[in-house]
Amino acid sequence: MEFRNEKLTLFFEHIKTITFWQRVFSWSKLKGLSYDAYQEYRSLIGSVDRISGDLDQSKNRLALLEKDNERLKSDNVTLGSELRNLEEKFREDEGKISAMTASIATKDETIKLAERKVTEQGAEISLLKEKVDQRDRDISRVEQENVAFKENENHRWEDHESRMAVLTGEIERIRNERTKEMDEQQKVKIMKLESMRETWGKHQENVKNSIKMICQKHTIEYVESVPFKGSPDNTIKICDEFVIFDAKSPASDDLENFPSYIKNQTEAVKKYIKEENVRKDIFLVVPSNTVEVLQQFSYNMADYSVYLVTLDVLEPLILSLKKIEDYEFVNQLSPEERENIYRVIGKFAHMTKRRIQIDHFFAWEFLDILTKCKADLPKEVLEKVVEFEKAEKLNPPQERRVKQILTKDLQSDAEKIQREAEAKEIIFPPSLQRDLRNLPLFEGDEVT
Repeated sequence: MEFRNEKLTLFFEHIKTITFWQRVFSWSKLKGLSYDAYQEYRSLIGSVDRISGDLDQSKNRLALLEKDNERLKSDNVTLGSELRNLEEKFREDEGKISAMTASIATKDETIKLAERKVTEQGAEISLLKEKVDQRDRDISRVEQENVAFKENENHRWEDHESRMAVLTGEIERIRNERTKEMDEQQKVKIMKLESMRETWGKHQENVKNSIKMICQKHTIEYVESVPFKGSPDNTIKICDEFVIFDAKSPASDDLENFPSYIKNQTEAVKKYIKEENVRKDIFLVVPSNTVEVLQQFSYNMADYSVYLVTLDVLEPLILSLKKIEDYEFVNQLSPEERENIYRVIGKFAHMTKRRIQIDHFFAWEFLDILTKCKADLPKEVLEKVVEFEKAEKLNPPQERRVKQILTKDLQSDAEKIQREAEAKEIIFPPSLQRDLRNLPLFEGDEVT
């Protein structure tokens, strides 16, 4: 009988060559092979049982043949005793006896063949039992590996969950730090807006106090109540002419409409020009932090002119206007002298705008550097920087009301700084200094 065990062989060959990922993703295929192998194993057990039954039947037939052999031997003895009496009959039955002898020989050969077959089947059964035991051991080993794989899978899932929890916490921390940084930037912007609002709110009062102080310092008449129609914010009298300084500031935080508002105000001051002895030059005093949104600082209105100035140029501007009093009559001014006055006023206006522009440029650059320090510096370095920052103190020269800032003192200080820079070899050559002065700070600026 031929035994077919292809499925068992395929199952154990697959077990020997299976990989980790095949265990994870092809487990169903392995499971199907194990079912087929088990069915083939049961079929083998059935075959072994059938072979055992056939062996028992062969033994029974052998026993019957032995009984027949004994019976035949007994008959042979009987025939031998009767041989003498039946010689004639024996000769007649000799052919039958020969046939019976041949049949007995054939049956003996059949018995021997059956015995050999039983022996061979016993050896095959032992081999099958050994294979079954080996397969049982392989199945047990596979089950143990499967249990170990499941345990490792559980450990991997637990490790994954813990790492995900750490990652989630880190993301939340970064999000909180970013939110805090944005809140701080928003606070800086709000503080800046509040400072601008406070400056604009007090602008009219500051302009008035500044003009009064300048007039008192230089003995110029400040007119509290004008003798003509209208009520300008500030009026001074120079050479029997009323010079008007109107303070103008934004009405809200939005500066986009401020240039249009100023343009409308240049039309509104026309009412003062019609009055007697009112100077044809009107000065609108604007806050310094609005200069960056203004594109035009002088308006020629045909019958009169309007100039935009800031608080810090009021004193030199008023002094330039006061110089007119050195002449007995305004008509006595030569065209060259008038041109010099215009040039001085224009230069003051330009220098004021340029200085404010530069201050705004560096203010934004410094704010950008401070923001980068907080964002880019390591925490330990930033803490040390803050400690040194708290220890520093900057004391600019104090200004006193009764003490005048002399030009010669400023020139002396500038010369002293230049000598010190030359001694430390950090000064540029004169040609390079002139080139640096001519470099515009903002792209598109004209070189002045």
